[in-house]
Amino acid sequence: MITIEDCLFEAMSIPGALGAILVDHASETAVATRGMSDPERSASGLSEAFRAIQTGLALSSPTGTVRIDDVIVTTDQGYQLIRPMDTPFDGPLLICVQLDLNRANLGLARHRLQSISRQLIAS
Repeated sequence: MITIEDCLFEAMSIPGALGAILVDHASETAVATRGMSDPERSASGLSEAFRAIQTGLALSSPTGTVRIDDVIVTTDQGYQLIRPMDTPFDGPLLICVQLDLNRANLGLARHRLQSISRQLIAS
């Protein structure tokens, strides 16, 4: 069984991780965070960005729906990896990890975040 704190600890152990945040997608608030300078603004911004991507993809999909496994945003300073989780408690959550551009292995980070999110959902 994994707790929210364990989840963030595991996320921060991903090579190249600079920060991690668990966001309540419905209320756009930070549930827990590590290494993020402004968690509330980060939570709000990440929720809005995810919602916009989800809406845009659904509108362009022939069926009108789409399930997002993860979102990768590449900036000049690094990667933002966002993974949605449907949880049995408190609705949808997003787990987001900020990764160093030069030190992170994006494939490994995606794999690890998928594993972490499955463990948290199973708890």
